[in-house]
Amino acid sequence: MKFYVRTGWELRCLFGLLCLIPVTLFGQIKPKANPVSPAEVSEDTTKSDVINIEWADVFTYTYLEEEDDTLQRLVGHVELSQDTLYMYCDSARVLNGTFLTALGNVIIQQGDSISIFSDSLVYRSDTRQADLFGDVVLVNRGQKLFTNHLHYDLNTDIGTYFNGATITNDTTFLTSKKGYYFANTDEIFFKDSVVVFDSSFTMRSDTLKFNTKSRIATFLGPTLIKQDSTSRIYCESGFYNVRTKEAEFLDNPQYMGEDRIALAQKITYDGSKKEVVLEGKARIKEGSRIAKADRIRYEEDNEISRLEGNAWSKDSARIVSADTIVYRSKEKTYATRGRSMVADPPRFLYANQVDYDEGRETGLATGDVVWRDTSERLSILCEMADYDQGRDFIKAFGGNGIYDRPLFITEIDGDSLFMAADTLISVQNDTTDTDSSRILLAFHDVRIFKTDLQALCDSLVYQSRDSIFRLYDAPIIWSDTTQFKADTVAIQLANDQIDRIFLVNNSFMVNSPDELFFNQIKGKNSTAFFVEGELSRMKVEGNAESVYYALDDDGAYIGVNQALCSEMLLLFGNNEVEGIKFYAQPAATLFPMDKADHEALKLPGFTWEVARRPNGLADLFHSPPVFETRIIPENKIPEGVKDSDFLPSKIPPELTSPPKNNER
Repeated sequence: MKFYVRTGWELRCLFGLLCLIPVTLFGQIKPKANPVSPAEVSEDTTKSDVINIEWADVFTYTYLEEEDDTLQRLVGHVELSQDTLYMYCDSARVLNGTFLTALGNVIIQQGDSISIFSDSLVYRSDTRQADLFGDVVLVNRGQKLFTNHLHYDLNTDIGTYFNGATITNDTTFLTSKKGYYFANTDEIFFKDSVVVFDSSFTMRSDTLKFNTKSRIATFLGPTLIKQDSTSRIYCESGFYNVRTKEAEFLDNPQYMGEDRIALAQKITYDGSKKEVVLEGKARIKEGSRIAKADRIRYEEDNEISRLEGNAWSKDSARIVSADTIVYRSKEKTYATRGRSMVADPPRFLYANQVDYDEGRETGLATGDVVWRDTSERLSILCEMADYDQGRDFIKAFGGNGIYDRPLFITEIDGDSLFMAADTLISVQNDTTDTDSSRILLAFHDVRIFKTDLQALCDSLVYQSRDSIFRLYDAPIIWSDTTQFKADTVAIQLANDQIDRIFLVNNSFMVNSPDELFFNQIKGKNSTAFFVEGELSRMKVEGNAESVYYALDDDGAYIGVNQALCSEMLLLFGNNEVEGIKFYAQPAATLFPMDKADHEALKLPGFTWEVARRPNGLADLFHSPPVFETRIIPENKIPEGVKDSDFLPSKIPPELTSPPKNNER
């Protein structure tokens, strides 16, 4: 049985004759000049599997007896519907009222937001499954999907493509070989060769989910983001918010720039704050500088880098470690908090905090400060220290928590020499590279202790070039049973041992093995010579005077000799006077022990100041030291990291290759 309709007017005339035929065979025909607006249609609560024919210029109905099928052919301005779904095309074929094949200018409208355009359509109304071919365009509010084959499930509003597609949203373009479009949730799932183009970046991924409403891209596989010609970010999971420019990169995240590499367990970016945060084993290599920390935060606008937790940094000049390090690039400064170390070999600085100006090369270290020069084998301990990296200068003041004022320590003859003063200054002298020299200045109440030498003065200068300590303002030195005094005293070292002591102006030496009788040597200038750390001889020049108590072989006193001479030489053994050699003509008098007035024999200027003599480290300070359990840092550079630790792991080559023509 066959009916042929040439025009819409003839179709309406024949409608009455066909009313006996079940309506399900070929649908309803209603004259409409324009497509139905979705807003004008109320949703039918009872869904039908039948395709309704709303309009066609030409209609043909055929009943296929052998197959027991009905076939409707529609040509010209075809309008079809099923519940709230409307379809438009140039021509269509409807088999059994449920299977539609549409050709030419195909349009699908569902609800008030989704429209799909294509060259052809195959649709099953019973399963509500549609396949669109040709130049397919899906429009959902402001988003558009372009492909050549789209499978669309109208039950779930999920579109699927397998031959590549492009999604546009404002200035963002997304392409992939496969994908799923979830219209209800505004989400698109991209798979295989995913490329995202935006005005500020290009993204390539293996698998990606993108929410077109929130404009959040979620990485579900290896992903590479290129921000410009030199910088890129790689990760294997995370997300990026195109609108707010907030991002989180996980699973082997890496940042690579022109001369910068950054690695961490997690990298986050806040576009509103312009802040990048690296968390978990964070590492950055930029030029010659390497930084590590539990967490690294970088503020782009302020150019501030914060290394938090086990912070460590190394550049061509120094190594810095602390609990926290803050770099301010604009101001060219850095600050540390927590126990800190600044290593500029052979010099090392330890403190509870350090503030440093790289432009001026000056800094301030505070809190339990320890400064060491391993080449000179000397250390300074204090509470606070000013230092100048350019001049290699450090000024120490205040106690370090154990002692109440700065302490200087150096090694001489395998033994430590300790010196305390109100202020200590160490500076590299302006000399040639082949003749470097360090100067140490100590002033106000200087006290020195070594097991075989002790000293007091008000100020002191030490120069490493000649290895001489110069003591000023009422200096006094003790060595074993001998006391030395003069207006100025100099101690010269040789081979890390005391070699000579120079007494300049008003020199006075007192020696007493028993503190009952006192050998005395007085003169203008004197020089004491030491051998293997023991006093060997002493030369006195200018108005020399001596009082010498002679001993017999059993060590008993036999008399006292008083002498005047322009020069004399005293010989010592076991730190006791063994003999005197006079130059020119001496004036000497020998007194028996029982006839001598021992008090009268004390030369003018005689003092025996053993009560002031430091007997231990504690005597160098104003108050007793407060000892507590602590770890003293060792004299070595902490182990660094190799450059290979900062090389990124392998990135899949498909992410680094340029996009193909159909992906651009």
